[in-house]
Amino acid sequence: MMERFLADEDATVALARALAPLLQTGDCLALSGDLGMGKSTFARALIRARMEEPELEVPSPTFTLVQFYDGAPPLYHFDLYRLADPDELIELGFDEALEDGISLIEWPERGGDMLPDDVLTLSLEEEGDGRRVRLRGGQERLAALAVAFI
Repeated sequence: MMERFLADEDATVALARALAPLLQTGDCLALSGDLGMGKSTFARALIRARMEEPELEVPSPTFTLVQFYDGAPPLYHFDLYRLADPDELIELGFDEALEDGISLIEWPERGGDMLPDDVLTLSLEEEGDGRRVRLRGGQERLAALAVAFI
């Protein structure tokens, strides 16, 4: 596990920008935390950094459940808040996303056992005036992502 204190929204954006270029095909990054903890802010910053478009409009996939970004590799942004059943992920092309691209998932707990065993979980929790962020996952991938937490 790696962790870091994020004092404000700018620190959240900076971490997302640092992490973005380190992600690779097959990575599944699950964003966990209560409402208002910065998951959407983190997701937008990471997507803009991956797409190399700082002003890119990044709509929330709350109603569509998934947004696709054509990059190398492609990026899939899932928001599972409105998911009625984890099996619905099959219809959304979740398996393909895990295989061919980078998957970014908000509200991952609604995905049940459909999430891969090697998921990277980034949790955001309130701490004082800021947030405590923790990244959990396999040791090999954590080692490759550690530079973002320096």
